[in-house]
Amino acid sequence: MVQTKRADFNGLAKELGVSPVSVRIMRNRGMETKEAMERYLYGTLDGLYDGALMKNMGEAVNVLIKKLREEKRIRIIGDYDIDGICASYLLLTGLRRAERELGKGTGPAGSTRIDYEIPDRVRDGYGINGAIIRQAAADGVDTLVTCDNGIAAAKEIALAKGLGMTVVVTDHHEVPVEEERQVLPPADVVVDPKQEGETYPFREICGAVVAYKLVEKLYEASGVPREEWRELLEFAAIATVGDVMRLQDENRILVKYGLKQMARTRNLGLRKLVEKTGLDITDLSAYHIGFVIGPCLNAGGRLQTAKAALRLFLSEDEAEAERLAEELKELNDIRKDMTKKGEDEAIAQVETQYMEDKVLVIFLPDCHESLAGIIAGRVREHFHKPSIVLTRSGDMVKGSGRSIEPYHMFRELTKVRELLPKFGGHPMAAGLSIKEEDVPEFRRRLNENAVLTEEDFIPRVWIDVPMPLEYVTEGLVEELKRLEPFGQGNEKPLFAQKGLMIRSLRVLGKNRNVVKLGLVTDTGLSMDGLLFGDGDAIQRELAGKDRIDIVYYPDINEYNGNRTLQAVIRNYKAAG
Repeated sequence: MVQTKRADFNGLAKELGVSPVSVRIMRNRGMETKEAMERYLYGTLDGLYDGALMKNMGEAVNVLIKKLREEKRIRIIGDYDIDGICASYLLLTGLRRAERELGKGTGPAGSTRIDYEIPDRVRDGYGINGAIIRQAAADGVDTLVTCDNGIAAAKEIALAKGLGMTVVVTDHHEVPVEEERQVLPPADVVVDPKQEGETYPFREICGAVVAYKLVEKLYEASGVPREEWRELLEFAAIATVGDVMRLQDENRILVKYGLKQMARTRNLGLRKLVEKTGLDITDLSAYHIGFVIGPCLNAGGRLQTAKAALRLFLSEDEAEAERLAEELKELNDIRKDMTKKGEDEAIAQVETQYMEDKVLVIFLPDCHESLAGIIAGRVREHFHKPSIVLTRSGDMVKGSGRSIEPYHMFRELTKVRELLPKFGGHPMAAGLSIKEEDVPEFRRRLNENAVLTEEDFIPRVWIDVPMPLEYVTEGLVEELKRLEPFGQGNEKPLFAQKGLMIRSLRVLGKNRNVVKLGLVTDTGLSMDGLLFGDGDAIQRELAGKDRIDIVYYPDINEYNGNRTLQAVIRNYKAAG
């Protein structure tokens, strides 16, 4: 489907110094004004919003500076995913550095008065809990600082307050609502851009960016040079991509410059992890963060402990950093194998039992519960249906769901809430607990309630411009690179052309997973097209076909010093 948002494409192109194609792409990404497009194209780090604009930020800084001056014991409570890990690292680094600047810390890494705790995914579940709070009290902790969690932990924070602790909540999740009113936890300070009365200009930031902004103001208050805060940018960028935040407005600037910062990072652990994954640290993209680095950082929290990733970032010992990076990569390799096994089992279960269901509920009792969400996402992609994967966890069954646009998963779960002791989520994803004996009824009720049609199960491919290959030039390809980084909310542009002639077809690669097509337009222009997937299956499908419609992204192929234009094909339909 072609996006049809309107604007003065030619006029804006002339004013902005780009082609009308780039203006159309920006308009399709939600930018309506020249000013928004200028910020997108030419925004710099000076365009980041001041952390002081965030509600309660000044109060949080005052509380923490006071605690540092009084040499109180502070414990950071993070989360076990990439956002929580990066947020924990930022706060730990920031508080320890401010402590040293105030003359209160000892040693190069700061005193042991500031430490951290990250919940165990299986044992503790998400966020701060009673056991963590009681342990902190037993350890003599004066102040708890949450990051990427805490906004929904009213009961737990009330316990901490009852035990005499100061609590600062930093989070980015939605504030719980009761009777149409937000209910904040009883912390001393709450910093969360989703709360009522928020004054920060851009609220769609991750937990690590909230932490990054808090560190900005801590450094200002304690006299740490601003350059040191800027050097931490890469961790805000990693978390923004890893937590699948929309790469728009401030997020895009953070990621764009954070990737550049990573090329010269001083963080030993980050360098070692990039090295272990075989990537070039000077040429990283948002894709590399989202699909290579991020999964390694998350693997510890999924299969062992998220503390391994945080220790990696904190390490200043070459041998230790090397060992931790290797350990995380190996854990991710194991995770990938386990995920593939679970994905294959889930797809087979659907194909043999549930092909007629509108909502797929799959029970994999032996699957590791931390993988349920990933597998649900893969099943959703395979069948393009709402998918929930359940696994056995103690005396209960736990599950994660991933949805499609026409199906509001959280709302549908509320309709069967009497079957679910615990559940939560949003339109596109959810988590839940259920008794094993209730699983069949749960499946039946979800399907009975679903009003999805066959049309809802047809994946839609959105294209920016129907663009003939004749329009593709090296200049256009280079211009499109200015629109990077691509990701959620700033998707890679897609173009389309119908009726291309297929002149040749070859299957390439050791795994025969690349198809190289020789394409010819009606005007006689020839260009190679690359298709990634099951090469032999694609070859069989295209056998005897002489024309093809393609959705593509233009690129430049460099080989033996030669540069040639090519079309990377994202979708296709054979004709003729």
